[in-house]
Amino acid sequence: MDKRYEVYCLADRFFYDTPDRMSVGVTGTAPEFGTAGRTVPAGWRSARVGDWLTLAPVDEDGHSRPAPAQGWKVHVSATLENADRIAAIVWDYCVPRVVPFKFIAGERLLHLRNSKYAGRDGSGKFATLYPADEEQLHSVLRELGDLLEGCEGPYILTDLRWREGPLYVRYGAFTRRVCADERGSLVPAIEDDQGRLVPDSRDPAFKVPEWVTLPAFLEPQLAARNNQTVTDLPYRMEKALHFSNGGGVYAGTDTRDGRKVVLKEGRPYAGLASDGADAVARLERERDALQKLSGLGIAPEVRDWFELGGHRFLVMDFLEGRTLNSFFADRHPLCVNEPAPEAIAAYTEWALRIHRAVEEAVAAVHGRGVVFNDLHLFNIMVAPDEQSVALLDFEAATTVGEDGRQIVAHPGFVAPADRRGTDVDRYALACLRLALFLPITTLLSIDRGKAAHLAKVITAEFPDVPKEFLDEAVVEIERATRGQGHATGAARPAAATSAPLVDPADWPYSRDSMVKAILASATPERDDRLFPGDVAQFTDGGGLGLAHGAAGVLLALAESGAERYEEGERWLLKHTEPAPPGTPLGLNDGLAGIAHVLERLGHRTRALDLMETVLQENWQRLPSDLNGGLAGLGLALDALAHSTGEEALAQHALRAAELLGERLTAQSPPNGRPRAGLLHGATGPALLFLRLYERNGDPALLDLAGRALRADLAQCVAQRDGSLAVNEGWRTMPYLGDGSVGIGMVLDDYLAHRDDAEFEAARPGVLSAARSRFCAQPGLFQGRAGLLLHLNRSTAPGITPEDITAQIEELGWFSMSYAGQLAFPGHQMMRLSMDLHTGTAGCLLALSAALGDSGAHVPFLPPPRRPQSRSRDVVAGS
Repeated sequence: MDKRYEVYCLADRFFYDTPDRMSVGVTGTAPEFGTAGRTVPAGWRSARVGDWLTLAPVDEDGHSRPAPAQGWKVHVSATLENADRIAAIVWDYCVPRVVPFKFIAGERLLHLRNSKYAGRDGSGKFATLYPADEEQLHSVLRELGDLLEGCEGPYILTDLRWREGPLYVRYGAFTRRVCADERGSLVPAIEDDQGRLVPDSRDPAFKVPEWVTLPAFLEPQLAARNNQTVTDLPYRMEKALHFSNGGGVYAGTDTRDGRKVVLKEGRPYAGLASDGADAVARLERERDALQKLSGLGIAPEVRDWFELGGHRFLVMDFLEGRTLNSFFADRHPLCVNEPAPEAIAAYTEWALRIHRAVEEAVAAVHGRGVVFNDLHLFNIMVAPDEQSVALLDFEAATTVGEDGRQIVAHPGFVAPADRRGTDVDRYALACLRLALFLPITTLLSIDRGKAAHLAKVITAEFPDVPKEFLDEAVVEIERATRGQGHATGAARPAAATSAPLVDPADWPYSRDSMVKAILASATPERDDRLFPGDVAQFTDGGGLGLAHGAAGVLLALAESGAERYEEGERWLLKHTEPAPPGTPLGLNDGLAGIAHVLERLGHRTRALDLMETVLQENWQRLPSDLNGGLAGLGLALDALAHSTGEEALAQHALRAAELLGERLTAQSPPNGRPRAGLLHGATGPALLFLRLYERNGDPALLDLAGRALRADLAQCVAQRDGSLAVNEGWRTMPYLGDGSVGIGMVLDDYLAHRDDAEFEAARPGVLSAARSRFCAQPGLFQGRAGLLLHLNRSTAPGITPEDITAQIEELGWFSMSYAGQLAFPGHQMMRLSMDLHTGTAGCLLALSAALGDSGAHVPFLPPPRRPQSRSRDVVAGS
């Protein structure tokens, strides 16, 4: 579970959105600190940028004054209670001294920045000051430090603390510049001593770039930081088990008796829960709850409680076993493509036994007067003999009889807002009944009415599950409490799942329904995005691009044969005239993909203009991949050259391939690249080599394609059912974007031109992966829809109509309703998505390819021609 997504669930009931859009009443704006409402001083300019209110001095003509692009910046930490007062002090200090600054504009935004699963790189940062040089830096630290003496705030992990107050310093970027990191992702950048842009590290540990000298006045602060050690403790910390904004969890040993222990850290003022409790307060709750449960054998025993460097630590006995979520990969029968009936029966018996054990443990907790309040798959420890369980993580625990709301919860188990006390645990136990068999209960965070559909699927897949076991779960999940009409504790919104679910196989009705849902979600009045999608759309270019923005949705509509959405096309044209500064250049993440779609829709002039913008940048230094790198750009250049006759674009495409060939040849060994797959691995360059070969017949390009594909195949492993998946070190991936299916798509096209025994041998394993019975998500590039697309497209032998039908049926497991129409959840499945890579548009495209007659396809992977004999005359589609 990617915890970053939770904060994007707060502003909208159905879609991911930025937390700064949370509104109150009819004003349409979130409440702000009083200081944020001040009149901007003469000679200054203010702007809202996400969470921040920025203020910068301007010259007489209203232009920003010259300022360094990078240097030592000052961060100010604050709590919810003192933030507005600190903002006023910072304002009053900076304005007369002409120091640019910014601060978080509102209390709710600051709360989210310091919440438990907020990014640790931004934790505690309430205000930022940009001194002009080291002399002014020293003045700011001394003078402002005196003004803020005694003010408290979370420790800023990325920075060096100035004395004992709320000021911290770090060397980093002042203005926005980006570069590609080692994985090809665009990240904030600073310039090194050679004039090269390198990543501006935001890791949660203070680091000085190797070419930068720490100012002498900061040396005592660094020495003080380094003097804080754990060497005097009677515990040896051996392994970090988990980190959150509230602190770390560590496995260790009690050096006095050799017993294994777990040390859990609580950071003051950080890791805030919904009730405002910080990590220390929650750790105290956990300690108190565990002491009440002592001796039951269903929770860790408390061994110690101490303070170190202002942080609190709870020491507990280490429990042997595995958390319940870790059993799915090797035990769940739907993880193979053809589960045996006896495997399903055995798993059913195991899951029912485990659930009984969890119910008994929860009952014992209640018997001691404790409400767990955070039951989910990751907080249940199964003993090595798999006969007993224990419960972990009691930081949200309350006392039976208290009437407080749940303050921390896993999205797949979060109780309705009106459930209280032991009802919260009973709701989680009901969710667990479904999740043990179909672990996609996160869908309930969108609509609890989905429970009945999930139970129906479970009944079909696991016939030995007692009917009453599921019926009771559905009743508990969907029941209204305290007189409320809907499980959320409020009236059901008009857009919720009030209509029967549309069957994705009901074509073309399901196509029309998805199109209606997409158009109903459109927000042409907004500038940051047209269609709701993944959280990535709120980074630069995301709301415009192919992967998560307007271009991808408009492409899917066109590919499916839907009527043109002219207002959406006008929106995209308006917002690319010109494209926002900093928009990435690539195919899926930026300008090249937008240009490709606009050409597809007939807007050739704008497409050429955007590509010219790309070519004016230093595009040769892009990473190699298809997603945002040279492979995707080369494909877009080649397609635009072919459709427009612009020979110069074709030459640039060949140059991109030449650079990729040089990089591929220079790599040793070829399987040493950090990622594999279509989007981020060598398969993307292989696709470019292959398409250019189809243009000009140069066999050297086909050679390069084969070499690139071998590099990615070398990172694939066989699974227990014979399927082939990309090994990422900590998980295996079958999917279109980063898994074996994406590699298989290009393998198929390669084999249309040249025989290759190794590639032929890999195809059955890829097809087995594409037939997977269980997928965690429905999306095109990271879920079920991509598997469907490959099965429908592949030329490999052995694919049957039943394979296609099964994948369509299983895609329906994820079907939701929006405005009474068919829609699908996005990545992490906490909200719906309409984008191409993760949401409804991608599912629409895959279903169109399988059920329609429009020839729908993702860019540069068209339905293959099936020539009677291999030849170099095959023409690539776009």
